[in-house]
Amino acid sequence: MNKDAGRLAGFLPYQLSVASNAVSALIAERYRKRFALKIPEWRIMAILGDGAGEGGAMTQRALTAATLMDKVAVNRAVKVLEERGLVARVPNPVDGRSHLLELTDEGRAIHAEVMPLALAIERELLAGFDPAEEQALRRLLAGLHARARGLAEAAGKAKAGQGGID
Repeated sequence: MNKDAGRLAGFLPYQLSVASNAVSALIAERYRKRFALKIPEWRIMAILGDGAGEGGAMTQRALTAATLMDKVAVNRAVKVLEERGLVARVPNPVDGRSHLLELTDEGRAIHAEVMPLALAIERELLAGFDPAEEQALRRLLAGLHARARGLAEAAGKAKAGQGGID
């Protein structure tokens, strides 16, 4: 085995990515057949369906931030969801230059069917953990996420303070 390949397998960001992709693929396989949704499309629907924005409506920029997906991927997913009639654009009362995205009635109905499937898969995944381990896993992941966000913000501030033009 290649020496670098062994290092990659033990590299935390790689391990997190592989685990995340495996979990997402497992969930996606179960709803892709039934609802013809890809992972990015479901993530958009999940965020909007959880009511993260005002009444569940959010700008595309806010969706990009909430999902941590690339803005191009969010744009494509939103376009597909709009074409399927699962998401609609509504005027943004706060900023007339942008629109809010929200689930349509059909989008909310699909969200209501998929969430129990996703939660059942979560239960299956966590069945091998005792409650203390599950709680520790959630706490550690939240801490890692917060630390990564803080480091990214600090790097952004340092870059902005350079005074150069990018």
